Amino acid sequence: MTASELEQFTAWIEDLIRGRGYDIDSPRGGGKSRLADEAGVHRAAITRLLQGQSMPDLETTRRLAHVLRVPVREMLIRSGRLSEEDLPLPDLQDGPSDAGAPAHRLTLEEAAAGLGVPPDQWDMFIKVAGQFLPAGTDVRPERVAAARAGSPAVKNARKG
Repeated sequence: MTASELEQFTAWIEDLIRGRGYDIDSPRGGGKSRLADEAGVHRAAITRLLQGQSMPDLETTRRLAHVLRVPVREMLIRSGRLSEEDLPLPDLQDGPSDAGAPAHRLTLEEAAAGLGVPPDQWDMFIKVAGQFLPAGTDVRPERVAAARAGSPAVKNARKG
């Protein structure tokens, strides 16, 4: 990692920390200590990171990512430790995958079953979760009923 990459990461992480409400600018703000406590890491690790002295180890990175609500993947890529090619995202597009089998996009019914949502609460789960899906996604009530009636994918999700 070059000094420039470390500076870029430090600037990004500082903005992220401030954006999450940690007062890291005033000496008595307590933001560094609070962040360290919430992440379960030493305050010195936060100080070294913010001063651009060193990168956190993998466990500290994981803990910070969790507390700051950012994917560990993004932290690792922005830190320069790994590239997007090193950590590819799964292809969730419809169509054939690299293995030649068609890719499967999880339905809301399968998600509800897999997450253990009680069947009597599926309608609410699907209604709420469906608000976050792109326009045109099929979340009709009859799909919920069909899934409850015995979709193999949902049955398999219930077993897991």
